[in-house]
Amino acid sequence: MLYSTYDLSSFYTFGKRTLDLLSCSILLLIFSPIILMVAIAIKLDSKGPVFADTPKRVGKKGKQFYLYKFRTMINNAYFLLKTDPKFRKEYEEQQEGGNYKIKNDPRITRVGKFLRKHSIDEVPQLINVLRGEMSLVGPRPYYPEELERQQKNYPETKKYVEEVLSVKPGVTGFWQVSGRSELNFDQRIKMDASYAERKSLIYDIYIIFKTPSAMISGKGAL
Repeated sequence: MLYSTYDLSSFYTFGKRTLDLLSCSILLLIFSPIILMVAIAIKLDSKGPVFADTPKRVGKKGKQFYLYKFRTMINNAYFLLKTDPKFRKEYEEQQEGGNYKIKNDPRITRVGKFLRKHSIDEVPQLINVLRGEMSLVGPRPYYPEELERQQKNYPETKKYVEEVLSVKPGVTGFWQVSGRSELNFDQRIKMDASYAERKSLIYDIYIIFKTPSAMISGKGAL
C-alpha cells in the first residue's frame, strides 16, 4: 500500500511531538537534581536571576519566543553589549567574521564558563519543548538581529534561512554535534537547512545519541 506525502508528513509530525514529550519528561527527571544545583551555583557566583535575560529568538514560520536558558553572564550582559563601547566593538568584529559570539567574553561568569562548555545552560530549553515552541532536535534558534545581519553578510544564505524557519528550532541539532561555535554562519545555516529538508525520526534519534558526547567534550563551545 502506498502512502501519500500528507500521510508521511502527519506521521512524522505526530512521531516527532511524541518523541519530544517522552524524551523531555525523562530528561527533566534525570536532570532535576542538576537543575537545582546549577540554580544554587548561579545565585552564589554572581548577582542576578537564574535564567538569562536575553532577546526573543525566531521560531517556526518566523514566530518569536522567549528561550529559557541558565544565566552564564553577569547581570544585564545584553544591555552592556549594546551600551559599552568595548563590548560593542568586539561584537562587531566577530559579526564581520560570521560569528555571533565574543571569544573569551569577559561578561561570562566562573560558573557560566563551565555551564557553556558542557551545554548545561541549554537544559531549561526543555521547557520550550514542552510548550511546543521548540523540538528536542532541530536548527539552532537564531536571534532576529542575527538573521537579518548575517543574511546581509552572506546574501546566498537567504534560501537556507527560509528552509530553516519551516521547522521548529531544537535544543540540539546537526551542527551542534558536528562543530558547534567553530562554524561560521554560512556553514551553520546550510547544515540547519539540510536537517530541515531531511526530516527523519531516525536522524533525530541519531543526533540525540550523539549529543551527550558533544556535551562532555565541550568541543567548539564559547
